[in-house]
Amino acid sequence: MIGVWGDVVFTVSDKKINTFDAFKRTETARWSKHDIHGQKSKAEYIGLEAGKVSFTMHFSAFHGVNPIVELDKFIKYARSGVAHTLIIGTKRVGVGKWYMPGTDQSWNHIDNQGNILTAGLNITMEEYV
Repeated sequence: MIGVWGDVVFTVSDKKINTFDAFKRTETARWSKHDIHGQKSKAEYIGLEAGKVSFTMHFSAFHGVNPIVELDKFIKYARSGVAHTLIIGTKRVGVGKWYMPGTDQSWNHIDNQGNILTAGLNITMEEYV
C-alpha cells in the first residue's frame, strides 16, 4: 500500500495498479502590508492559508481497475463534501483532514461498446480546518 484517503487505497501489485503521480503540496502564509507614509510598508504575519495537494491518477482496465467505477467514486466524494485523513506511506499529510472540491476527468480510450478502458483524473484537495 502506497497510501490511503478514506476508502481509496493507493496500491501497486501484480493484479492491480491504482496509484498517483505528480503529487504536489502547497502551503501558503497570509501576510498583510501596512502602508507607512514616507517609508517602506510593514509586513505583518496573519496566519496560514489552508494547505492544498494535487495529483494525477490513471485508471486502466488492463491493470485490474474498472475506470468508470473509480471515476464515479471520486465524483461521489466531490458531491458529498466528505473529508478524510490523507496518508502517504506511513506519514499523515498535514495535521487535519482533506476534502476534494472537484475533479477533472479525461476518458482516454473507449471500446466499441462504450466501455471506458483507460481514463485520467486530476485531483485537488484542500485542508479541512
